[in-house]
Amino acid sequence: MKLLEGKVAIVTGAARGIGEAIALKLAEHGANVAFTYVSDSSAEKANTLQQKIEALGVKAKAYKSNAADFAASEAFVSDVAKEFGTIDVCVNNAGISKDNLLLRLSPDQWDDVINVNLKSVYNMTKQVIRPMMKAKKGSIINMSSIIGIRGNAGQSSYAASKAGIIGFTKSIAHELGSRNIRCNAIAPGFIETDMTHYLKDGDASKAFLEKIPLGRFGKAEEVADTTLFLASDLSSYITGQVISACGGLNI
Repeated sequence: MKLLEGKVAIVTGAARGIGEAIALKLAEHGANVAFTYVSDSSAEKANTLQQKIEALGVKAKAYKSNAADFAASEAFVSDVAKEFGTIDVCVNNAGISKDNLLLRLSPDQWDDVINVNLKSVYNMTKQVIRPMMKAKKGSIINMSSIIGIRGNAGQSSYAASKAGIIGFTKSIAHELGSRNIRCNAIAPGFIETDMTHYLKDGDASKAFLEKIPLGRFGKAEEVADTTLFLASDLSSYITGQVISACGGLNI
């Protein structure tokens, strides 16, 4: 059974990793998918992903757009609404990390992380709620992190941005629940992606695995499955929640 047949989904930051897995998962379940990438170096991967999604029998389009820029987000969502007709699901996945101890963390590094990780969620959500309110339905899914719940040395900017997403998610759930628009967050733990490859080396890997009750790193596809649940009507009575996809790390 396809859970998103005929729906339109937006996924930001989908050229690789968790975003790519989410875009494919939603498409596998019948969603037409518009997704973003931000750098020229990701264009080839984005085009390949578009072709993979189209091969599943749904509509897809890759957009070069920076979710951290308000005007760019406004133009992107407007284009998607015109091209696809509506927007049913928005997955705010775009994110970066610039890890450093606070003593060495520069103002520019702080601003970059906050803008890409947190401001982008504001930018995109503010735009997609217009077509969602018109349709009187919608699901917004924000990608937080277990670090936004637990914190971590050397990741103050990343933790602050991801914690901010949680507060934002809960507030939007209060604001838009009466319009049948749901807003939830996912807090992944240590997921196997390009961003976390260094965690799998030697003693560092052992130390991290000892903290995870399930005893392994997660897969991007497992975060995508959680996203699918929140995007679909299977979660029709769930809003304002944070689901930790972390192998038990947050117990």
